[in-house]
Amino acid sequence: MSDSYINKPNRPLQLYAIIFLIFLYVPVLFLPLFSFNDSIYVRFPMEGLTLQWYRELMGREAVWAALMNSFKVGITASIVATALGIFGAKAITRYRFHGKAPIVTFIMLPLVVPLIIFGVALLVLMTSIGIPLSLYTVTIGHLIICIPFAIAVLLPRFEGFDASIEEASADLGENAWWTFWRVTLPMIFPGVVASLLLCFTVSFDEFILAFFLNGTEATLPMYIWGQLRFPQEFPSVLALSSMIIAASFIIVFFGQWINRDASISSIEGGK
Repeated sequence: MSDSYINKPNRPLQLYAIIFLIFLYVPVLFLPLFSFNDSIYVRFPMEGLTLQWYRELMGREAVWAALMNSFKVGITASIVATALGIFGAKAITRYRFHGKAPIVTFIMLPLVVPLIIFGVALLVLMTSIGIPLSLYTVTIGHLIICIPFAIAVLLPRFEGFDASIEEASADLGENAWWTFWRVTLPMIFPGVVASLLLCFTVSFDEFILAFFLNGTEATLPMYIWGQLRFPQEFPSVLALSSMIIAASFIIVFFGQWINRDASISSIEGGK
């Protein structure tokens, strides 16, 4: 196959990509636009530009309490899920054991099973064994859905990892623990960061499990859902959503930047 054929632009595919991006992102861009609208109604024409809704948002303690709750749950779930994902991905790629395929399928089930099923099941389990609903139960629920994402992100890192480097470390006298910290972890570090960012985003945005497992301390999605019942609160919800969108873009670009630098370093190291 010639290079000219490979580099030839695919016009239908480009058109499809443009239409897809417009369909996906244009509705999202209306949120920041109407967050500056000087009216509680989302409609054109806009009545003016104002920062009133952002100022009101800054003074609401309930918003920041819910935001901190989401941060607590998201950070805990992402760290624990990534730690378990590291060992899970390593076991899947490095070891052979009976029932490997069914076990991996069972671990990945949360990616395809509706979350409402897990929410109802965990609610029944927690109430039957007497565990009160709180941020801890929400964190447990988020762990269930974050671990498969962590493994899915980390598997390619371990599959492309040269196991002979770990063997060389063992030959030089390092035990398994220090080999992991000094050899394995630095090599898979970009995947670890990507897993942390992805798991935090999944946990931060998750609503269904929080709806079933939340106690008296609301997470941010729960707070936003509660405010949607009051039309006069909707502009502040738009302002809050705009801030979350901006933070999400920053997180995504940061993760892409880390992976890009890691890819460049691996290419340069292979030359």
